[in-house]
Amino acid sequence: MEDNYKHPVDEKKVKFKANNVSSKKETRIWTLLITVVTFLISIFMSFFSNETIGHASTVVSFLIVFGIIIISILFDIVGTAATAADEAPFHSMASRKLYGARQAIRLIRNADKVSNFCNDVVGDICSVVSGAAVALIVYRFSGNASNSENSIFALSITAMVASLTVGGKSLGKAVALANSNYIIYKVAVITNFPFGKFKMINTKSKRNKKDKSKKG
Repeated sequence: MEDNYKHPVDEKKVKFKANNVSSKKETRIWTLLITVVTFLISIFMSFFSNETIGHASTVVSFLIVFGIIIISILFDIVGTAATAADEAPFHSMASRKLYGARQAIRLIRNADKVSNFCNDVVGDICSVVSGAAVALIVYRFSGNASNSENSIFALSITAMVASLTVGGKSLGKAVALANSNYIIYKVAVITNFPFGKFKMINTKSKRNKKDKSKKG
């Protein structure tokens, strides 16, 4: 069906400017690093949830599952906000030396890594861990229930966890897109302290090496 819009004669000649992303070397290093980090975090969270839920009451077990869902939603909000935030206002804030402004710029410039960690790593790990936690709850309940009751309970719990996760992330994305700069600034203020300390230690060590090399 034809419309009133003009189409290019040769679509292969239409070129778009590539977005600024990390180099191939940085991408390979980040991929390797995030794979190892994901493996370690998955082991820790799976062990923690299994051990905690295995010795906790049913009410506490549900609270742990809801806590995991909330963590997943919060990190999804941060990851979405990083990709939607605008860098320009933070340059003005950085020129006035406002706390966390430079860290916010770093987060936005590394939005691909922030999004990958928050949305993919933490989000997927939380989904797997919450699923395993639900399985433990269902297994515990199955000892005192018939097969039909167990099936209904398992389906209800699984559907509830899935709906809360998807619904929460849907609402979180809307909030993140509407308040991306504010969210990133708050995250930058929180993360600026540990990263700032690490950068200060790294700078001091480099200065000490330079001083030793000059003396030598």
